[in-house]
Amino acid sequence: MKASVTLMSLLAALAPGSVAVAQPYETPPPAGAPRPAVIPAPFVQTLGNGLRVIVVERKGLPLVTAELVIRSGTEADPAALSGLADLTATLLTKGTARRTAPQIADAAEALGGQLESGAGWHRSFVSMTVTRPQLAAALDLIADVTMHPRFAAAELERARRLAIDGLNVSLAQPGTLAHLAAVRAAFGASPYGHSAQGTPASLARTRRADVVTLHTRLYRPDNAALIFAGDIDPKDAVALAQAAFGRWTRPATALPATSVSAAQPTARSPLAIAMAGAGQAGVAMAMPTIARAAPDYYAGQVANTILGSGYSSRLNQEIRIRRGLSYGVQSQLDARRAGGTFSVSSQTKNASAPEVVAVMLDEVARMGTAPPDADELAARKLALIGGFSRSLETTEDLAGRLAALEANGVDLAELGRVIGKMDAVTASDVQAFANAHWRAGDLRIVVAGDAPQFADGLRKAYPALLVIPQTEVDLDAPGLTKATAK
Repeated sequence: MKASVTLMSLLAALAPGSVAVAQPYETPPPAGAPRPAVIPAPFVQTLGNGLRVIVVERKGLPLVTAELVIRSGTEADPAALSGLADLTATLLTKGTARRTAPQIADAAEALGGQLESGAGWHRSFVSMTVTRPQLAAALDLIADVTMHPRFAAAELERARRLAIDGLNVSLAQPGTLAHLAAVRAAFGASPYGHSAQGTPASLARTRRADVVTLHTRLYRPDNAALIFAGDIDPKDAVALAQAAFGRWTRPATALPATSVSAAQPTARSPLAIAMAGAGQAGVAMAMPTIARAAPDYYAGQVANTILGSGYSSRLNQEIRIRRGLSYGVQSQLDARRAGGTFSVSSQTKNASAPEVVAVMLDEVARMGTAPPDADELAARKLALIGGFSRSLETTEDLAGRLAALEANGVDLAELGRVIGKMDAVTASDVQAFANAHWRAGDLRIVVAGDAPQFADGLRKAYPALLVIPQTEVDLDAPGLTKATAK
């Protein structure tokens, strides 16, 4: 019998009276060439009030996802009120002038769907997926919560309390705290430096008037798009959009500009956050990176996949598989409308943190000196392309992809070109991207954990290491410490 066998052949060999059958090949056959995504060109029409209607028709199932996208989100949070956009979007579905929160939930359930709302960088949204006959009623519900939210004091307090409880739990995790602190250290006072979900302190400062003000400023038809994905033709979609949103009045005042100031990284790196008794250390590093519309965006995505996305990535191979220092490590290239964040993060034993920092930096630097060989490049591109293809399987996924392009100011037709652009990336493109954008010295490093177990090790490489007690960390302050908070 050959050494390479499948599970089925092993089971057959174990069965009484069975005869094991050798497999016809020692290794799996090569992967086929990527198939292009077959996506109709998006139809776009703007209503008289400025609302953009976007339609991608997908036949097969009588389902339609309707997603209303406001082209403003977390970047519009005031400096002292991080998390305001997220809290505002959450409260949309908690009561309107016509319906209470339970009535909204009951109405959505009666339509066979779930009304969802939220916010992120450069977008806030309300969405729902229903069968085609229920679409008009679903749009009425989306329009009601978007245009007429009550922002009741009791609902605000309930949402605030839930959000603060969740943040207190997540910020007790070394990995989460290290990542948020590294992003703040990389951007300083720039809007991209704050947490999208806010902090316990920023949410405690938020008042109803703040929520109402943000909603009044940014939730307006000339700052919005209504996306349809599913079994609906453009003509019907426009008629339904007009019926549901035609009375949404565009304000006489111009849409307020929300600029994202340049990153103002902290001078000190690395930083250590002392979390007494922490069982593990969170290791994170971050730096500003490219915008979504950058010409080398796809080279960056492939480079990131090679470096730290997935089990076979270089970081995971070196840190988890070869050295056994962590259960996992990942890098992320989060490109947005006005720039973005590149980050690397992991959790490890406290004593291993200095070694993990060194390996992360070495692997980032190696991306510019050791381009991927043909097999590594092909495998990682196929993984990236496969993930993208799976992200288009449902109407919700398709609408979400369109919403991301709309929010970041990218041509919607780009969706049909993604696989071809990913497949066209070469090893030299990856190396050029790494050399242009991943300078290890620009990464801001944060290690959070039981500092006595790793601080001396870090000081051997970084004699000026600053150790901050967990109680003194302020994620709302550009300098990360309460002493610098305004």
